[in-house]
Amino acid sequence: MNYEEALSYIHGSSGVFCKPGLERIGELCCALGNPQDGMKFIHVAGTNGKGSTSAMLANILKESGYKVGLYTSPYIYRFNERIQINGEPIPDTTLAALTDKIAPVVSEMKDKPTEFELITAIAFEHFKRETCDVIVLEVGMGGRFDSTNIIRRPLLSVITGIALDHVAFLGDTVEKIAFEKAGIIKDNAPVLYGGCDEAALGVIGKIASERGSTLYTVDHSKIRDTSLGLCGGSFSFGEWKDVNLSLLGTYQFKNAAAVLSAVEILRKGGLNIDTGAVYRGIEGTKWRARFEIIQREPTVIFDGAHNAEGVGVATESIKSYYPSGRVAIFSGVLRDKDYRAIAKSISEVAAVAFTVTPSNPRALSAEEYAEVLSEYGVSAFPCGSVREAIARGLRYATEKGVPLCCLGSLYTYSEVIDALEGLK
Repeated sequence: MNYEEALSYIHGSSGVFCKPGLERIGELCCALGNPQDGMKFIHVAGTNGKGSTSAMLANILKESGYKVGLYTSPYIYRFNERIQINGEPIPDTTLAALTDKIAPVVSEMKDKPTEFELITAIAFEHFKRETCDVIVLEVGMGGRFDSTNIIRRPLLSVITGIALDHVAFLGDTVEKIAFEKAGIIKDNAPVLYGGCDEAALGVIGKIASERGSTLYTVDHSKIRDTSLGLCGGSFSFGEWKDVNLSLLGTYQFKNAAAVLSAVEILRKGGLNIDTGAVYRGIEGTKWRARFEIIQREPTVIFDGAHNAEGVGVATESIKSYYPSGRVAIFSGVLRDKDYRAIAKSISEVAAVAFTVTPSNPRALSAEEYAEVLSEYGVSAFPCGSVREAIARGLRYATEKGVPLCCLGSLYTYSEVIDALEGLK
């Protein structure tokens, strides 16, 4: 099996990307000898901020001398990004070999694993073979029945925050969603909650207490001396002074504060994390599609915020970086998101918007999306392709001297990059 054949197999193995439940991943991993057992994990769940938080934690641990596995989803530009060791994506040949090994096991299963479960098993096998010291494991969706939750007692469970998303699977209230995400809490294993919602904290606290797990929270009032700039920022948090951040977006201060809180817990748990490694790790973290400047002159910013809360904090960042005027927006969204709330947030910063239909069966059409944005007072223009929308957005941004900000779906990232390259 070569790389292309492996990807084809992974994407078509069951016809289902995600179906909550631990039975299939349990059977698959058992047949593989349970590669996840015996490894050390930091398990990260939450509605928003999981990727950035996971990336910072992984980079800090790498800077401390550990061999660090990182499992995230979805990928941004290339599939292999989902499975990394010390910042290096899994090699094509390794992915093909592991898929080839797992395929016969899958063929014997009556209830076939989903695509996400298959990828999770491949990641476990890769990390085991490469003898990773620590693995930062990001939940795909929810927590309680997510395939990553097959792991046993982690070093730390992190819940970054709770908001309404994936309501068809996780529930239609903050409390229901918090219950699902708190499912990653294991007996006598510490848990850190980085969010602000008191209702969610109540649910998480109850489950932590039932499982004998110490619950820590992030004191956001200790964030101070924040400095913003399009080349990076800095802040202080508690005893941590003048921490430099390469990641842009005002929301990254809270993510980084959660990371610093996690470091203290991990130190108590026995990990040797050097103070200098913390500063280097946070400053050196690169994470695509999170308020990322992907072009200058004119400035083009991509933020993969894909739900109402995420777009809300992204637009707050736009206001902070560009307080004097409105911007051009490129956007595509999925129909199962709260696209009206997304449109309302966008209307607070948009002078004009160019909409597209993301390459996803759950996509809201560019025409429908433009109509909704128009209802909120935005001059919105549906476009037939990402290239057309980017071309029109660049013309507007150049003429008006404003940035073009891309929001609403991670699924458009690679197409936006390709469009910018093609228009040079």
